Amino acid sequence: MTSVSSPATRTGKRAWATLIVLTMLTTAGMTVVLPVLPFVVLQYVGNENELAVWVGVLEAVNGLCAFLIAPFLGRLSDRFGRRPVIIVSAFGAAIGMTLFGIGGALWVLLLARVIQGATAGDLPALFAYLADITPPEKRAQRFGILGALSGIGTMVGPALGGLLAAVSVDLPVFVTAGVSFVIAILSIFLLPESLAPDKRIPRIAVRDLHPFAVFRDAFRRPELRGLMIGFGLLALPFGFFVNNFSVMAFDAIQWGPTAIGLLIAAVGIIDIIVQGVLLGILLPRIGERGVIVSGIVAQAVGLCALALVASILAQPWLFILGALMLAAGQGASQAAMDGAMSNAVGDDEQGWLGGATQSLNAAMSTVAPLIAGVLYASVAHSAPYWLGAVLMIVAAVVVGRTRFTSVATAVPTAAEPVAVTR
Repeated sequence: MTSVSSPATRTGKRAWATLIVLTMLTTAGMTVVLPVLPFVVLQYVGNENELAVWVGVLEAVNGLCAFLIAPFLGRLSDRFGRRPVIIVSAFGAAIGMTLFGIGGALWVLLLARVIQGATAGDLPALFAYLADITPPEKRAQRFGILGALSGIGTMVGPALGGLLAAVSVDLPVFVTAGVSFVIAILSIFLLPESLAPDKRIPRIAVRDLHPFAVFRDAFRRPELRGLMIGFGLLALPFGFFVNNFSVMAFDAIQWGPTAIGLLIAAVGIIDIIVQGVLLGILLPRIGERGVIVSGIVAQAVGLCALALVASILAQPWLFILGALMLAAGQGASQAAMDGAMSNAVGDDEQGWLGGATQSLNAAMSTVAPLIAGVLYASVAHSAPYWLGAVLMIVAAVVVGRTRFTSVATAVPTAAEPVAVTR
């Protein structure tokens, strides 16, 4: 007997497929600009010694705005659905990156990062969307699949950015703006709403919009406390790397934007292998805790290698090895941690959780560039990476002592009914 898929089944498959495309485009758009950021800023900085500080300031401003707005956008998605938040965020990113590409002065670059940070709601909304269409027992694996597919975007984006930089250092920025605009249009026409009306919260409390209140509520929960602490400890060293490695590549081994872009592309390949293949093998065998701790150890090794490059052994092979180790560990631990945290809350709190984690990540993204820039310029080029390795050790201890729980109820899968509203 031939089975015929129902409209709900087809809708669920379309939701998953569209989510994959949007995530890949989002990561590609975000990473196209990475190889050229220091070179764009260098056009407006008179003293090259101030480059690391100004790159840190621009990223800190972006992180601060995201920190302040993420709880509101996450809770907004719990009230009105994920789709509107994703669309608005994509348009905001397009406007911000266009303004960044126009440039003209440092204050214009700052304004552009403010706009982009204030509309950075796609991550908590996408986090919640994936939880909406995935049963709890499959969330860690699906987060890993989505992470692997993000790796494709991370592979294509920087490589494309490095090649476009040969034409103009501003061209990758405008391409990023164009990709964000495409994401917004695709979301309008192809993305079904994943949150059924009967699962939406009736109202948004004012206290839910305060980022520190969200932190307090999350840290009060025993099932989330250890994971949130570990999440923050992991985000800070990775923030050191993301916001500083282009500057260090330029200083230590004299790489240009094309070489930096190709390295980030290699990072994307590692993400694909780790999250698309290895996670499916490791999760059933060593569990979420084992994957997270193993990933933390790999990140610590990578940070130590980068510290050696910045201090006593400025060799490209060691720089590449350190970056790939850090990326592999981060991809594995992040996907497993996302799944563990998603399973620790109910269906009607996935947007709240996405807002809380994104706000925490944004808080780390606010302080990480400043810490990395100041330590790099004032203490030693290796200082951010040694500090990051120490924080990784602390994170491993915290996660190792955390009790993992699952209180989430089953939600529609891609083969089950998914609410569709327009």
